[in-house]
Amino acid sequence: MKKEILIVYYSHSGNTQKVAKLIQQETGGVLCEIQPEIAYPASYNAVVEQAKKEIQAGYRPEIKNTVPDLEPYDTIFVGSPNWWSTVAPPIATFLSKNNLSGKTIIPFCTHGGGGLGHIQQDINRLCPQSRVLDCFALYGDGGTGAKSKIAAWLRKIDI
Repeated sequence: MKKEILIVYYSHSGNTQKVAKLIQQETGGVLCEIQPEIAYPASYNAVVEQAKKEIQAGYRPEIKNTVPDLEPYDTIFVGSPNWWSTVAPPIATFLSKNNLSGKTIIPFCTHGGGGLGHIQQDINRLCPQSRVLDCFALYGDGGTGAKSKIAAWLRKIDI
């Protein structure tokens, strides 16, 4: 049976992973966690500083895990923490190294107060041949209301 939905995400603190798993519960999609070849530091200050340098330099870290064949998937959810108002570099690597032409990309992010930043514009730029839906943002892991917010968002975008 053809699976049409893939949920690709990178999560440093666990917040984006929680949202990805809630999306998976609601959609039945296949989860794929992106893992950089070299893990980011656990220290908040260290990861913030490293992320800032990587984003400013346009750095794309190597991915250590294998991404599934994207051909069977019409719809790809792409989740990332908001790092310096954009996607985390491992997600930028995924978006730039895979042919997503003709796919529907549905971005989502978790944040600590920065909202969407310019994630939407950056994903549009990285996926020019894709249909990119509006990005969904959730503060932290969304707390106890996360599941209902995600369900409402999925209904709104007709998924």
